[in-house]
Amino acid sequence: MYESRRSLLITFVSAAGVLAASPFLLSPQTIRPVPSPNAPNPNSPHRIGDPEPTTGTDPKAIDKQNQAEIRLEVQKLSDLVNELKEQIDKSDANSTLSISVVKKAQQIEKLAKQIKDRAKS
Repeated sequence: MYESRRSLLITFVSAAGVLAASPFLLSPQTIRPVPSPNAPNPNSPHRIGDPEPTTGTDPKAIDKQNQAEIRLEVQKLSDLVNELKEQIDKSDANSTLSISVVKKAQQIEKLAKQIKDRAKS
């Protein structure tokens, strides 16, 4: 008698579980892409000093713009490296490096990584 009650109870619970889960299982799942918070805003105005953005999808124009941006960044990198060299030459060889030297080296690393990433794309 307990077995029949147990099997009846299991049947009711499983039927209730299937009925409760059916709207979730049968509903079409739509995945909406979430825009990246780091993506540039196409509605933002053009910044001063940046090369002019290309409006078309001409690959040659995009490559030309990327090359111009890489040249500007390489020039900035060269200037930073020269400044760092001058600061190190002025400092004493036996003393510790100043924070400005370390920060300049970090700026150089960051700019070099940006150049590398732009060259890859």
